[in-house]
Amino acid sequence: MSTAVIVTHDLTRVYQAGDVAVHALRGIDLRIEAGEFVAVMGPSGSGKTTLMEIVGCLSRPSAGRYRFRGRDVAEIDPDGLSRLRGEEIGFVFQSFNLLPRLTAVENVELPLVYRRTSRRARRERALAVLARVGLADRTRHLPAEMSGGERQRVAIARALINRPSLVLADEPTGNLDSATGAEILELLRGLNAEGNTVVVVTHDPAVGEQAGRHLRIRDGRIRSDERQP
Repeated sequence: MSTAVIVTHDLTRVYQAGDVAVHALRGIDLRIEAGEFVAVMGPSGSGKTTLMEIVGCLSRPSAGRYRFRGRDVAEIDPDGLSRLRGEEIGFVFQSFNLLPRLTAVENVELPLVYRRTSRRARRERALAVLARVGLADRTRHLPAEMSGGERQRVAIARALINRPSLVLADEPTGNLDSATGAEILELLRGLNAEGNTVVVVTHDPAVGEQAGRHLRIRDGRIRSDERQP
């Protein structure tokens, strides 16, 4: 049985900018196994964010095939894609994307609210995952009362609340100082060591060094695929 979480074949994405066709992805063949820590690296405009959006089922390719844990994503309807994103994929964004009027624990609970999990069960799980990322003493703080690193930890906790098959992190240290960024990377490495599949999109070589595998993208193509010793 395949252990692949992500498999793509000849993935292409074309945008229309007026009368101009912009080729963001040009035939991406990719396979990521369960439990890998992969850094997708490349300069701005290389196609890495477009690839992440497709892998995260936030957009569809113009051509090619994408299988998520063996399922052909093209055959999943919009409601099914919404469930897949909510149950199988945890997203971590550079800008944190926390709701400012909700406490840390309330922000982390949100995915379970959408799944209609009971209030008691979602609170227990949210508190447990906040403790896992080192925020057991900050659960009732608002985002404005927390540091950038703490807010990113809340975002990671929220990504983990549904026990996803895949954690996708888009420039997760981009808004943090180097010391705090190193703490977040160490947390992601720890999650990977526990068996989580982690894919980080970054242009920062220091971030990429933490991954076990590097995919380097330029002009919409994978230029190299390197495994770290």
